[in-house]
Amino acid sequence: MIHVEDKSLLLADGRVLAYADNGNTSSSELVLFLHGPFAIGDASHLPAALEARNIHYVAPSLPGWGRSSPLSSHARTTTTDAYASTLAADITALITHLHPHTHHKLRLYICAHSFGTVHAQMLYGASHAAFPLAQQLAALILLAPCSPPHCHPTYARALSWPAYILAGPPARYVPCFSLITMHIARLALAPYFTSDTSAQTLLRKYLLPPDASSDTDTDTVREHTDEQATPNDIDELEQPRPQDHFERTLGRNAHRSVASSWRGFTDMPAVYHSGWGQFSPSSIETTCPVLVVSSENDDVAPKPMAHWLVAEYQNARLKNIPGGHVSAFSHLDEIWNEVFEMVSS
Repeated sequence: MIHVEDKSLLLADGRVLAYADNGNTSSSELVLFLHGPFAIGDASHLPAALEARNIHYVAPSLPGWGRSSPLSSHARTTTTDAYASTLAADITALITHLHPHTHHKLRLYICAHSFGTVHAQMLYGASHAAFPLAQQLAALILLAPCSPPHCHPTYARALSWPAYILAGPPARYVPCFSLITMHIARLALAPYFTSDTSAQTLLRKYLLPPDASSDTDTDTVREHTDEQATPNDIDELEQPRPQDHFERTLGRNAHRSVASSWRGFTDMPAVYHSGWGQFSPSSIETTCPVLVVSSENDDVAPKPMAHWLVAEYQNARLKNIPGGHVSAFSHLDEIWNEVFEMVSS
């Protein structure tokens, strides 16, 4: 098993694609994970369900995030499918680089979270001529997904007002409006991403459920044990929680995601409304199983989007889990076991 962070691939047009990977680099199965906003490609934790299958796990940083170069202005406009075709070419180049002799034999799983599901669906919906690896796609896993705004007529109805302003119809029909709002949002957010700690504090406030980020219960237990607990008991209470590690990782990755450039963030409305390479559920050639995972209290990716995807995609199944926007990361083994059950049935 290997675990490598901060690797990069020089692409044919001179851009850089940063990525991390983990697992067995000689495996015949490859998981491609595409992150959401304020994140980077991170392979530091391999779910036990994937480790048991000896899988190669690859997590690129999407264009404009972390150390990955942004796409050109032409490739992200709303009047061209250049973004989707460039994305397909980039991922093909990465997988071919990592598996030069066996890429055509791989069993590919694409898993994505939040805004990364936009990119995952671009690859899923790409023609086999544009993205030949789609023919080897074993499953598509969409965690807290976004639906295609050009196909889903009522996508904006369930959006929160900040999401509506940044990615709703105004961003689609008045591109200059989104440029202004994204610039304002960047200025407002930038002070919170100057360090791992400040980024972690912001994400804890808006993405993590109160019971996950609050220390109230722990503090109560510590007060109660001041006079009663043995030294060994107190040492056990002081041990870091898995949730603490998860929060620190979120903060670290969020800080690194915009340390070099904010283009990944400011390009989001243009990418979301780019047409996804003339994407349409009715014309998708790939027929692999699709697992759509929706959280009960997700204010970022509304449940109606997940329901629409399940209704429109072939071989799709909806999985509801408790929690908020990032809750899927607490259920990864459960999710992957269900994926493998779908693929084998």
